[in-house]
Amino acid sequence: MPAGEVHAWERGTNQTVCGLQLSRQGLVRFPHVTWADAQPATGRDADAVTSVCRRCAAGTGARRDEKPWRRVNPRP
Repeated sequence: MPAGEVHAWERGTNQTVCGLQLSRQGLVRFPHVTWADAQPATGRDADAVTSVCRRCAAGTGARRDEKPWRRVNPRP
């Protein structure tokens, strides 16, 4: 399972989304774990994850101002 700092990786490439080379950095691929499952807040495989690469998170579509909730009945 992933541990430490997590980077996003796309199949068929030898680099992370933020541009780090997997072989030069000593990073290991986990093709059976999706990016959503590696998130410390909501992921099921993220027990040992300490941080998520901000550049990889931005490259996969995460937004800084994204709110995890939605207002259902706003006040007039």
